[in-house]
Amino acid sequence: MARARLRPKLPPPRIWGQLWFQVLAGTVLGVALGWYRPAIGVEMKPLGDAFVALVRMMIAPIVFCTVVHGVASMNDMRRAGRTALKALIYFEAITTLALIVGLAAVNLWGPGRGMAIDPASLDTHAVGQYVAQAGRQSVVEYLMAVIPDTFVGAFTGGTVLQVLLVAVLSALALIRLEPAGKPLLDGIGAAAELFFKIIGILMWLAPVGAFGAIAFTVGKFGAASLASLGSLIAEFYAVCALFTAVVLGGIAWAFGINLLKLMGYLKDEIVLVAATTSTETVLPRLIQKLKGLGCDESVVGLVVPLGYSFNLDGTCLYLATTSVFLAQATGVHLTPAQQISLLVVMLLTSKGAAGVAGAAFIVLAATLASTGAAPVGTIALVLGVHRILAEALTFVNLIGNSLATLVVARWEGALDRNALAAKLSPKPLTLVAVKEVA
Repeated sequence: MARARLRPKLPPPRIWGQLWFQVLAGTVLGVALGWYRPAIGVEMKPLGDAFVALVRMMIAPIVFCTVVHGVASMNDMRRAGRTALKALIYFEAITTLALIVGLAAVNLWGPGRGMAIDPASLDTHAVGQYVAQAGRQSVVEYLMAVIPDTFVGAFTGGTVLQVLLVAVLSALALIRLEPAGKPLLDGIGAAAELFFKIIGILMWLAPVGAFGAIAFTVGKFGAASLASLGSLIAEFYAVCALFTAVVLGGIAWAFGINLLKLMGYLKDEIVLVAATTSTETVLPRLIQKLKGLGCDESVVGLVVPLGYSFNLDGTCLYLATTSVFLAQATGVHLTPAQQISLLVVMLLTSKGAAGVAGAAFIVLAATLASTGAAPVGTIALVLGVHRILAEALTFVNLIGNSLATLVVARWEGALDRNALAAKLSPKPLTLVAVKEVA
């Protein structure tokens, strides 16, 4: 005779078995090594670089498969276009607001006032590579760069927008092939699962990557940079916290999302981003986690890759803050009209920054070259604290893109509110019925 008994649901893994704790432990060890043995810490850089490279090699196929499967499954070209348009409108509004907040804060705080730095006294040799990559690029040139040389070239160029372009075209073609394209669509869905499994394997190396990246940062730049530019660091971290709490928090509240619980849900990704100063290291996991929150696959597939190029709130805060800081530090007075012009230019240049910390530094050089707000070579002044600032900017980029996806999904009626509430609410101990056979 069969009977049922109740047993508790299995508890979550112990704290030391969770990714965020392992990455945090690697980060702490990296800080200790970089602090007490700077020379050895600097030599750990390949560990961080290797981990970032391993994850980046998976981004193109994951974005392609996710976008193709999501958009083609939607089976509605107009809905796909509407979703992308809503996302771009949201991105433009929030990044503009980020630039305004960044400009207002740096003018009020004035971290560079009184420094009286002579640009000629700066050693610009270390920033030569960034200046060389900061050539002026027109809007037409930027748009043309989105088109890859070949279809396969999109996967080797390292640009998410190129992958997104070929993915959307492929998805639209599959919609028109229905029902003949169904087997191919199923195969792409299976390939996506394969790539996500590979990412799961690579995450075992995340603590090692975090250890190497943070050991290099502390060993290379140390406490001297923090002391000399402490006011800039304090101002930037304060404005990032303010923007996250007030602007992103207000948007989350308006759409019925608890921002603190969302950050708790993304704790693994937050810790990893802080250690590596690269949001690209968590892009594949972010896609999975947002789908787990109840966002429709088609929305996640479009909004997340778009956001990695067009919704860089933290990068906008960084560009506004550092551009005016360098002007203040070198005694360049920027009139309100010049700062408005600077804002317009940054709206364009910020769209060329990817989720990697170094890209923001290149875009900073491009912004200065385009506006003349300060001599381009003055970026050498913030080179030593760039990675410290990047920890804050990449955090804001991560939270901003996560929230944007949820907002657009709800805007489109493609958000499962029950799944969202279940994931962002504490889970009580539940009993599971188990059948026994006598």
